[in-house]
Amino acid sequence: MIKQALVSFAFVALSVASAANYHFSLVEPSVVKGKELKAGEYQLQLKDNAVVIAQGKHQTEVPAKIETADKKFNRTRVLYNEANGKLAIQEIEIGGTTTKITFDSGVQTGGGE
Repeated sequence: MIKQALVSFAFVALSVASAANYHFSLVEPSVVKGKELKAGEYQLQLKDNAVVIAQGKHQTEVPAKIETADKKFNRTRVLYNEANGKLAIQEIEIGGTTTKITFDSGVQTGGGE
């Protein structure tokens, strides 16, 4: 029984440790899939078909497409479209990785870091 509990604990610990977590900043209030985000520092956790965007205790989970680019991104970039006078996040490229997160299809009209 103890051995089974230890194996279960190890599995859970590995699952949590393998979850990809990244940080990014928003310099302007932004919208991602209809959810409003204030300017500031955020933590990003990748899931299968979604991401969790957290700022302090506030978390927002949104559907996303996680892609792998051909080469590593030099820095983290947040790419926007302007929609109804608001900045809508289209993509986030994670600096130091080949990971690109796409939130919606469309034409990029601006960018930020």
